[in-house]
Amino acid sequence: MAGLLSKERIVAPADYNRWRVPLASVAIHLCIGSVYAWSIYNPPLTRVFGVVTSAGDDWSLSQVVWVFTVAIVCLGLAAAFAGKWLEDAGPRKVGVVAACCWGGGYIVGALGIMTHQLWLLYLGYGVIGGCGLGMGYVSPVSTLIRWFPDRRGMAAGMAIMGFGGGAMIGTPMKEYFIRLFYRAPEYLGTLADVNLVTEAGRRFAEIGGSLQEVVVIAAAEARDMTVPGPEGVYVVGTGDAGVAGAFLVIGLIYLAVMLVAAFSYRIPAENWKPEGWVEPAENERGALISSHNVHIDEALKTRQFYQLWIVLCFNVSAGIGVLGVARTMITEIFGSSLPEVVDTAFAATYVVMISAFNMVGRFIWASASDYIGRRNTYWVFFLLGILLYLSIPIAAQQVSVNPSVVWLVYFYAATMIIFTMYGGGFATIPAYLADIFGTKYVGGIHGRLLTAWSTAGVLGPLAITSLRQNSVNDAISDLVTVIDPAVFQAQFGAGLEQLDLLVSQNTVTIARLMEIAPAGTPDPTSGLYNSTMILMAALLAIALVSNALMRPVDARHHLQEA
Repeated sequence: MAGLLSKERIVAPADYNRWRVPLASVAIHLCIGSVYAWSIYNPPLTRVFGVVTSAGDDWSLSQVVWVFTVAIVCLGLAAAFAGKWLEDAGPRKVGVVAACCWGGGYIVGALGIMTHQLWLLYLGYGVIGGCGLGMGYVSPVSTLIRWFPDRRGMAAGMAIMGFGGGAMIGTPMKEYFIRLFYRAPEYLGTLADVNLVTEAGRRFAEIGGSLQEVVVIAAAEARDMTVPGPEGVYVVGTGDAGVAGAFLVIGLIYLAVMLVAAFSYRIPAENWKPEGWVEPAENERGALISSHNVHIDEALKTRQFYQLWIVLCFNVSAGIGVLGVARTMITEIFGSSLPEVVDTAFAATYVVMISAFNMVGRFIWASASDYIGRRNTYWVFFLLGILLYLSIPIAAQQVSVNPSVVWLVYFYAATMIIFTMYGGGFATIPAYLADIFGTKYVGGIHGRLLTAWSTAGVLGPLAITSLRQNSVNDAISDLVTVIDPAVFQAQFGAGLEQLDLLVSQNTVTIARLMEIAPAGTPDPTSGLYNSTMILMAALLAIALVSNALMRPVDARHHLQEA
């Protein structure tokens, strides 16, 4: 087996068609890129017991979003290790280990959901799966850059464009399996038909002579059910959210596909060059394109490495937090204003389109950087990105005042452009590294730089979940000031003095308060992400400065070669 996976075993013959190599790269990245569709899992993971809505013992959105964060952190840390290991072991061995980790992580995560052990979900999908992400991510990059020295940007775009498109395939597949394993809980009837009591912030109904916990959903929440059903009272713990079964089956599928792709890898022979291609002379290169190589360890001693680290970290932070809650975000901003348009199917399609534009952006922007230069490409990302992020709160405010589809179309278009640049940033950075540090150790240096992704994986989701939660708390506090306390007591079976407890147990939400708010009260849900968007624009401004100060590496860092 060691010989079968060795680097020497996969050296391609002289007449090998280099265009066959991207197929294996794209296949692996389509599998691991499904991590970008994590938001599809958010609703069922927060309803494992309640199924139709969150029950008291269900995990919160912030808890499950952090699983995605852990996976991204482990991606960066594993890539930092795998990048250097890749130079010695070769892409086939790294790809096989990545397949076992990503597929196996899903299976361990499924066990965590079945037993409702959050730590197992973190360990499986987050840690083990995240390591698979990192190793699978770096395995094709340096390989394709060596196969395509004449088009470094295009090569990097091909290497990782599948990662951006993984959610495009993964989203409908996840939706299908979640629905396949979904089973609605026991329905007791409408709220008027059932006598409920409230204890410790939870709702209970008497069934068979004993009190059993129930959840109550209104019409607005019924639209968000995995499979549409009536509004009213449902018994907690009697259905199946479908997510555990989906995890198990999807993990097995990804394991099989990635193993086949890993065994398809080939690398060029030493000093191989494309037929008819002549490497440009020093005076024919761009100002930031070096003909010299810098060793992996020496690269860490240059300021250029840390400038690129900042560029990648803040560009990713500005997008990754939104990716983690994409489905929830568009539903909350537009669901109450345009419920006839923004339903569960629309939200799922939105995640698919994010993936499509993410993937297309990776190839188009990376290829364009071969002509306009890497630094100029990032100038576009940051200047245009700042303007678009700052415009989203304006669109959210307008749609709450004037529920027009125009604002939905603008939001859709703006976020799609943002995600082309988010993906383009990922795809262009390996070529940027090859320009600055040379191609010899670009795989290892790229792996080290992906620690910026780990940092962004914490910074982005932390910012968006904490700022969103602050906005939710402020919105609830503002709403209860305009609601009659007697009406509140009748709706929730408890007084305003128990508000914090009712909120913590998911009994009181913005949607349920809006049902009893006076007519004409504006729904604050559309503005929950405004502060997040302003922060993202600020991060891009810092990255813009770092990119603007980029200069060639000092000659003392160059590798001395015979």
